[in-house]
Amino acid sequence: MNAVELMRASFDAAVAAADPLRIVAAHLPHIPRGRVVVVGAGKAAASMALAVERAWPEVALDGVVITRYAHGAPTARIRVVEAGHPVPDAAGEAATREILQLTSQLQPGDLLLALISGGGSSLLSLPVPAVSMADLKSVTRMLLASGAPIGEMNVVRKHLSQIAGGRLAGAAVARGARVVALIISDVTGDAPSDIASGPCAPDPSTFADAVAVLSRWNVAPPRAVAVWLQRGAHGDVAETPKRGDPLFASVQNRVIATAHRSLEAAAEVLHSAGINAVLLGDTVTGEAREVAKVYAALVREIRAYNKPFAPPVALISGGECTVTLPPGTKGRGGRCTEFLLSLAVELNGMAGVHALACDTDGIDGSEGNAGAWLAPESINRAGGVRALAVLDIHDAHGFFDAADSLIVTGPTRTNVNDFRVILIQ
Repeated sequence: MNAVELMRASFDAAVAAADPLRIVAAHLPHIPRGRVVVVGAGKAAASMALAVERAWPEVALDGVVITRYAHGAPTARIRVVEAGHPVPDAAGEAATREILQLTSQLQPGDLLLALISGGGSSLLSLPVPAVSMADLKSVTRMLLASGAPIGEMNVVRKHLSQIAGGRLAGAAVARGARVVALIISDVTGDAPSDIASGPCAPDPSTFADAVAVLSRWNVAPPRAVAVWLQRGAHGDVAETPKRGDPLFASVQNRVIATAHRSLEAAAEVLHSAGINAVLLGDTVTGEAREVAKVYAALVREIRAYNKPFAPPVALISGGECTVTLPPGTKGRGGRCTEFLLSLAVELNGMAGVHALACDTDGIDGSEGNAGAWLAPESINRAGGVRALAVLDIHDAHGFFDAADSLIVTGPTRTNVNDFRVILIQ
């Protein structure tokens, strides 16, 4: 395999390690004597539901899961609803109401099987009565544009939701049911409370934290949002359930796939090709453009001094960078292609260095590609497209489209966050 093919094979292995159809069955609980109600949300929710149906062909299953548009799967017993992501919409709101309705019908001895994955925060959207869906959409858009990390965004969303921050589990346990949540992690640290805003997990954050997030990122939310959060911060609204709450004695949160395991699977492919694969961690965050500058400095050190690693070596990392968009920005792309374009500018065609960055869900930002690949000749391949100029207007998609190096997988129906590999030969 050439460099690009080898990097692509490593990415494919990373995605396969988080494929619900391969991994869900081994983590299912014992079949209960009562009803099994399956609910869930996230980019992997539909494929997780299909995996449950295949593993339990004789079990009477009822339920509904919500996934992003075009991420559905052909289930027979569990209904799949496609809805808006990253901005919530009416389809997600209606399906979330249906999930709460199903939960309210549970009885002692029943099992609520929750299938949770990245993207669930916007898909599982049912705002508190004091906040309209229009207001929730508005504050979501503001937070997305502000550059706020996903974890901080979710602190706000948990405190505007009827179902996030442990409230789904609370509703099921109040009916006497047991809850098992199978979780595919797309966040650094893999904490169940952070994945899809933790619908079945104790929430360590508070209303005061949510108010602080909006202030820190200069987000002026709709008045109804501000009033609700301030009421909570003053103690006038009940907090989300916390660790130590007795309800969680009947709840299990099982993380069944992580970014780190996917990085290990990618490393195995590179090792088999005789490449020293170095894992730089699955918790890389920060502005994509700035993160690329740090990686470029490391590449220059390796190329010039064979330190801290001698070529051939592959630098692998995961996590979730951000792209802060100034008002009026019309560029196309996402954090993976922005990272690669910044790397291209910094390395300026350095010989023997290739890179690939893709989102494991198959969608990078605003377009339909998973990411892209970078080669020493990429700037020349892009013809008249000036790398620095398009980086400044956040049009990384336009650059890699011109260089004919976009990677299009379609929806992978899983999500363990971003995958980056830099191959130095």
